[in-house]
Amino acid sequence: MKSTKTVDLAILGAGASGLMLASLLQNRKNVCLIDGNPAPGAKIAVSGGGRCNLCNAHLDPSYYRGDAKVLRSVFGRYDQHWLLRWFHERGVETRLEKGSQYFAKERSRAVLDALQRAARGVETLYGFRVKEIRKEAEGFSLIPERGRALRCRRLVIASGGLSFPKLGASGIGLEFAKESGHPVEPTAPALVGFTLQPAQAFFKSLSGVAVEAEVRVARRCWRDRLLFAHRGISGPAVLNASLWWERGEISIDFLPGFDLNEIRSERKNLSTLLPLPKRAALAFLKVLQIRDRPCRQLGRAEWERLEGLHDYRFAPAGTFGYSKAEVTRGGVGLSRIDPLTMESRLVPGLYFLGEVLDVTGELGGYNFQWAFSSAAVCAEALNE
Repeated sequence: MKSTKTVDLAILGAGASGLMLASLLQNRKNVCLIDGNPAPGAKIAVSGGGRCNLCNAHLDPSYYRGDAKVLRSVFGRYDQHWLLRWFHERGVETRLEKGSQYFAKERSRAVLDALQRAARGVETLYGFRVKEIRKEAEGFSLIPERGRALRCRRLVIASGGLSFPKLGASGIGLEFAKESGHPVEPTAPALVGFTLQPAQAFFKSLSGVAVEAEVRVARRCWRDRLLFAHRGISGPAVLNASLWWERGEISIDFLPGFDLNEIRSERKNLSTLLPLPKRAALAFLKVLQIRDRPCRQLGRAEWERLEGLHDYRFAPAGTFGYSKAEVTRGGVGLSRIDPLTMESRLVPGLYFLGEVLDVTGELGGYNFQWAFSSAAVCAEALNE
């Protein structure tokens, strides 16, 4: 197949990692940044409700599913302080929220604009949807859905995961990794809501109600907002739990930090004293078969059932799926990736960045941090 163009370096994916890599390259001649979408940074634009949580003050491998040794290597060179400096120097102001999360002060557009300005000089090819990648004797060929192929001597795959298919998510990077002999960990939606078993169907009647809760799974716990939704449960506490849940039970404390003994002798009705929205309190009382009446009138068995709200256990039926997931769990295994360069140990000239790799962080800017930091490591190697 005759190529429309041959370049030295092709970057497949103009998301966070691809744009950052293009921004950090010193030699931009014969480099092409490719994306299937008509414009770059589709996921950046919508992240955090359009506010873009760039990074977190508490950067540690414990907030990630992934090889801790590789994470320490990458973040030891390019951490949150480097990232904040980089954006501040390019006019992006940030604000600190929830004690540790850094958001763009002027919303996601400022982040995307800064990356695009910094990447000027790199040729771009948007609307180029790759259906196949072929390894050739001296490089790679990218075969699009329409038009002629693009050849490159070196290839960086920054194509992301499978979440947000409406934003152009593609599994092409994962497919080529398998074809070229790389181990690929099973993928699944992550940072996503849970669907319910029939026993929890009453949750759906609370759609739109939010409560503070503590969700526990895999010996981890998160105390944050839980949102009852039409399809199940969501909110920050649930989304974080979904990163670590695979199957089986989760535990939810719907009364975190609240001691029921403090209201046992009260004259007021139970539903008015529980630290829950009235609608939620009445729903739980109905399920627990407790009539709403003055607390002092409740019997011992009823108080014991109420204690179950501190450890409400059930097995989710599943998740809301990739269409609602913020990220993809799993991906290209790190055992065959050099953490000092992000280059494949199996295929010279092939690099992997960001979400396509088997690294997934919790909420709070951790996934953008990984995307930007892995890109910086790769850029340093390419610049040398």
